[in-house]
Amino acid sequence: MKTSDGRTAAAVSRGDVLAPGLIAVLGAALWAGSTFVPTSLPFFLPYEFSWLIYLAISVSGYWFLRGLRRMPADDRPPVWRRAAFFAGLALLWTVTQTQFEFLAQRMFFTNRLQHVAMHHVGAMLVALGWAGPAILAGGPDWLRRIFGNRYLRSTVSVVQHPAVAVLLFVGLFYFWLIPSVHFRAMLDPVLYQVMNWSMVVDGILFWTLVVDPRPTGVARVSYGVRAALAIGVMFPQIVLGALITFAERDLFPYYAFCGRYFPSIGAVADQQIGGIVIWIPPAMMSVIALLIVVRNMMLEQDAKHLSR
Repeated sequence: MKTSDGRTAAAVSRGDVLAPGLIAVLGAALWAGSTFVPTSLPFFLPYEFSWLIYLAISVSGYWFLRGLRRMPADDRPPVWRRAAFFAGLALLWTVTQTQFEFLAQRMFFTNRLQHVAMHHVGAMLVALGWAGPAILAGGPDWLRRIFGNRYLRSTVSVVQHPAVAVLLFVGLFYFWLIPSVHFRAMLDPVLYQVMNWSMVVDGILFWTLVVDPRPTGVARVSYGVRAALAIGVMFPQIVLGALITFAERDLFPYYAFCGRYFPSIGAVADQQIGGIVIWIPPAMMSVIALLIVVRNMMLEQDAKHLSR
């Protein structure tokens, strides 16, 4: 018996057994390397290996690929969406599981680059991939039961209510930059992970709501609301970036406490660069999201005209 892409059932079965084993072996090797010989690892390997991050990225990518094989050809996302999804995963890996993580803990502006990658660029790329159906198709039965649970679906509905979505998206970005909160989060390993995970999860949920490719009536909100969400979160972030850029004193003493990676860049200069990172790239992502919403709306209108 052959699958839709011509592979035999036995070949698919072998792949389904080998892939999890390879993921486990590779994870064990990365853990061992980062634990016992961290200074010998190249830049693209983990500074601080996290099983949770590694499994979230590798397993979701595997389920996505397996789901593509199982889905009818007409239901598979186009190539550009697949590329966006894997580009998002790659970016999230780069800023959390490479030596860049060390830089993100030693300079304010690199920490801001990390969070913009998590909360904006990487999260939007994952959302553009629209990978949910393929991941569910490729995942185990318990995954479909979890995401079909009415309590989880109700929770997601609340989180993706437009007012709540904006409040969380902007509020979390502000919250982790309260100087006292930021200082504590950067020193506490558990709180540090909570901060980073909240950036990624909230970013994916928000951008999934905004760049939803489904037509009106199927998507959670209308095109007008999606456009308003994209632009609405832009201005509070511009304000925050401007406040930090023009601050004349050190607002984030953690980086002086731990020692800056680039000692030639002083506290105020570090903040100014970080403020610009908060100010400009997120605003650009909002504009890109708006263009995507307009494109999706035009595609739906064209489809309606053709169907008449």
